[in-house]
Amino acid sequence: MCGIVGYVGNRDCTDVLINGLSKLEYRGYDSAGIAVFDNNQKIRVAKSKGRLQNLIDRMNQDGKPIGNAGIGHTRWATHGEPSDVNSHPHSGGRVTIVHNGIIENYKQIKDYLSDKGVSFASDTDTEVAAKLLDYNYNGSPIETISETIRDLEGSYALGVIFADHPNVVYAVRKESPLIVGVGKDESFIASDVPAVLDYTKNYYLLDHEEIAVLDKTGVKIFDSFGRKIEKELKTADWDVEAIGKGGYEHFMLKEIHEQPTAIRNTIMPRIKDGLPNLEECGITPETLKKFRQIFIVACGTAMHAGMVGKYVTEKLARVPVVVDIASEFRYRDPIVGEGDLVIIISQSGETADSKAAMHLAKKKGAKTLAIVNAMGSSIAREADMLIYTHAGPEIAVASTKAYMVQIAVMYLFAFEMALAVGAIDETECKRLVSTLMETPDMIEKLLEHKETTQYIASSLITADSLLYIGRGLDYALSMEGSLKLKEISYIHSESYAAGELKHGTISLIHDGMPVIAVATQSDLFEKTISNIQEVKSRGAKVILVCRDSYQPEPNTADMKFGLPDLDDLLMPMLAVVPLQLIAYYTSVHKGNDVDKPRNLAKSVTVE
Repeated sequence: MCGIVGYVGNRDCTDVLINGLSKLEYRGYDSAGIAVFDNNQKIRVAKSKGRLQNLIDRMNQDGKPIGNAGIGHTRWATHGEPSDVNSHPHSGGRVTIVHNGIIENYKQIKDYLSDKGVSFASDTDTEVAAKLLDYNYNGSPIETISETIRDLEGSYALGVIFADHPNVVYAVRKESPLIVGVGKDESFIASDVPAVLDYTKNYYLLDHEEIAVLDKTGVKIFDSFGRKIEKELKTADWDVEAIGKGGYEHFMLKEIHEQPTAIRNTIMPRIKDGLPNLEECGITPETLKKFRQIFIVACGTAMHAGMVGKYVTEKLARVPVVVDIASEFRYRDPIVGEGDLVIIISQSGETADSKAAMHLAKKKGAKTLAIVNAMGSSIAREADMLIYTHAGPEIAVASTKAYMVQIAVMYLFAFEMALAVGAIDETECKRLVSTLMETPDMIEKLLEHKETTQYIASSLITADSLLYIGRGLDYALSMEGSLKLKEISYIHSESYAAGELKHGTISLIHDGMPVIAVATQSDLFEKTISNIQEVKSRGAKVILVCRDSYQPEPNTADMKFGLPDLDDLLMPMLAVVPLQLIAYYTSVHKGNDVDKPRNLAKSVTVE
């Protein structure tokens, strides 16, 4: 979703803003712009539709703003098509802003201001917020921001500059993320930590409706009533090298290779005496025994991790688990309340639908557990219990290592839940934990054989559509494999429970159509092979992902990717790797922008 940066200091502001925006490109965007106080203390705006390079080219042609304070933005279009006019920053006259999020009541405000004679140039909700700030402006920026945000409904983060307060940047947020970076004789605002890591690791997390003021003297933070407050200065545990490509062609490939390390970093601190130990996360056997049912609520890839969690938890602990898409959970009036646990999975910890689902669960009396990667994020701070996944920064829009550590955490949770309720004994729990600890080494060995996935990918680039099929855990895995492929290759792909093919979907099979079949579950293997033969007999080109030890009949599959043997329950940890690589190499072969696929955003902070 949109990226915000802001700067006050002694450096060339334009260079800092462009550098910061480049670090936020992974969030997804379709236009970019900056507003800078020039040497005459006038606000100069430069913006352009398209990639950040388009903005740089325009400034090279027209001249770049020169100054030491300003704001910048990469926009992901919500209100109004991608265009120069709709690009941020937007001006209300005396006030210029950049904005992340959605102003839900912008239409009512726009109608109100139009009746007062205010005119609008764009189709955006952001310009409405800028014009409202200007309409309310009384000479005091803090009072004006405080008054204005009381009228704004929705989620937003704003970077604001006032023409008559040169070289000062203001920031405020509600729901949407925003941090305030603190360097030596300089300060920053940003949507995410990577934007400021070239300059500082120290930052403040703004809470809802807190107002930050950045000037030459440093940073001051006020509450919504204008009272100055003190906040804890945090230090990022990422470094510049961690967000570089490290010699890999793309961030996505680097992050696929980082998965073994990410798993170790996530699970090893949560294992004690060979057993899962989640006490530091607020989870004990005593608390787990009290839950009558579990809901897992998430979006996209995180929801697919939840599907794996459902299968494993129900299989081992015999506790009912419901997996919901966050946006559906909110609006289906779920039967949830006291005695229930709602698990929210979110890589960013800022996913709007997931946050709203968590708020609903808490309102109904359920306990909430957050599984997130972003420290200090909204979901992390507001959940009753919290498990951080230590994946480190994930820059590619298509998630890989974040998914991997999410399912690793779900395994630990399922193991501890099963032990707590007496569904498995300590010996079996230790065996499962030991097997989980073996997976990083096994994944590293799998990554040494990428040539097979490159070959498979080369056979997919001319496909118009394909299917992923599997049963049980393999079906959960197929959902993620299909999503990865469509996200970055732009090939239409769907996942189906293999047993459902005959109930309509098999009519789509035609000569040469690729079908990727995942068959890693011992008790379901023969059933899946029967489904493969059904599509094969109708002309499908079958790519089989299964154990090396499985030897299906000749001509069952056109291509095979073999996996080492592992406990059935843990096979998704291995089987997802070739699916990730197939998606990656298909995108590379097609010449797509792997790390920044069209129309997608890394952190979805709007509904």
